[in-house]
Amino acid sequence: MLDRLFTQCMIRPGDIPPSSDTMRVVGTFNPGAAAFGDGVALLVRVVEQPVETRPGHIASPRFDPDQGVVIDWLKESEYHCQDPRQVTHKKTGEARLRFLSYLKVIHSADGRTPDCFTGPVIAPHGPNETYGIEDPRITQIGSTYYITYVAVSPHGIATGLLSTTDFATFRRHGLIFCPENKDVVLFPEKVMGEYVALHRPSGSVRFRPPEVWLARSPDLIHWGTHARLFGSDTTASGTDRLGGGTPPIRTREGWLTIYHQSDKVKQKDVAGIYSGYAMLLDLDNPTKILGRSNDPIITPTEPFEKEGFLSGVVFPTGIVEREEQLLIYYGAADESVGVTAVNREALIETLTVGV
Repeated sequence: MLDRLFTQCMIRPGDIPPSSDTMRVVGTFNPGAAAFGDGVALLVRVVEQPVETRPGHIASPRFDPDQGVVIDWLKESEYHCQDPRQVTHKKTGEARLRFLSYLKVIHSADGRTPDCFTGPVIAPHGPNETYGIEDPRITQIGSTYYITYVAVSPHGIATGLLSTTDFATFRRHGLIFCPENKDVVLFPEKVMGEYVALHRPSGSVRFRPPEVWLARSPDLIHWGTHARLFGSDTTASGTDRLGGGTPPIRTREGWLTIYHQSDKVKQKDVAGIYSGYAMLLDLDNPTKILGRSNDPIITPTEPFEKEGFLSGVVFPTGIVEREEQLLIYYGAADESVGVTAVNREALIETLTVGV
């Protein structure tokens, strides 16, 4: 396995004050990350649950444009409740989340330690974000930072787009990928005159194992020319989930990105073991895979990665270049933000060429 130069737990749920006295923070994870000024800007997913509990009921918070956060009390007897993240109605199959997520800006001068926890909040907005916004990825294109994020609502899981130049004010561009689609990461520049994104279709009817696709756009809003890039049938056996992780970065050898993959053979529970793998794509033709990890470059080994809200999860979502080092930001155990560093050239040398 690739040597980590350092690893630390950067942000924990207790670091972030809740949005109100009626809610408690249970997760701070899956951060978008980008070099900004002389430091690093993070957009952290903050997860809250109601403080109140009621016997025989499950609290399911949602965002209402007129009332703000509303808590629906679902009858426990009417739902399948095995998953700690969500419940499913026994008759209709409709899913509801046990929590509500929003995004929070956190700056770090050294890329390892938060400067403070008083940054702006991006709250759910509109009917496509009723159940929250999750898992941002940040890509700098020119002087603008573009942020893809997961929008969750009764319509399903979709992908929205934000942009900013200062991480103080944000412009909303609406949905760019309709349900069911997530894990969208943008390339930092046009390729052959078009913007490029990796995305993860995740339909409810599972004809094939999970796959990562590539799409192109003239304006970052309208996406087409969809093509399958690779799937879990071409990765290790036992793969249950697969999707884009960090936005690609340009290297001499090609576009380097780190994606996530879970293995339920090693851990047969709700989530399985989530790890990060690396992939190298051709600079001029990113549909061509030049190399890929046979083994994970980062997998749960630290206590805060192995134990948490969902044990055994490393979910890479951000990458920042610091000379020969790559700082990798990730969600740890669906609870905390972790940061680790690897040597760029050592990482590229581990990739199997011609897969």
